[in-house]
Amino acid sequence: VQLQASGGGLVQAGVSLRLSCAASGRTFYRNTMGWFRQAPGKEREFVAAIGWGGSSTAYADSVKGRFTISRDNAKNTVYLQMNSLNPEDTAVYYCAAQSLIVIAPSLPESATQYDYWGQGTLVTVSS
Repeated sequence: VQLQASGGGLVQAGVSLRLSCAASGRTFYRNTMGWFRQAPGKEREFVAAIGWGGSSTAYADSVKGRFTISRDNAKNTVYLQMNSLNPEDTAVYYCAAQSLIVIAPSLPESATQYDYWGQGTLVTVSS
């Protein structure tokens, strides 16, 4: 199983980027997927999560209203549309997936709740 994240880069503040995470080796259409990020010298933090149908989403307060997570189950791919980027968004962004179908009242926001991880893609936002 492999999660391949892409789409990162060096951008100026205020612009948009879209990250993609393509899964291979198995399908995740019924599994929750998420994005996390880790800035230099900081711990990995939750960014967004999306349930299997795509209608259920969750966001960290720091990105709410600016970032949008979505998925295309036919392509086994999850996306993170990032708008109005600012230097505080600079980090390595990781996609993640749960291996099991979990029925819960809310989407998982802890890294320990995810089983598969991509290699990360670096987003650098200059002021």
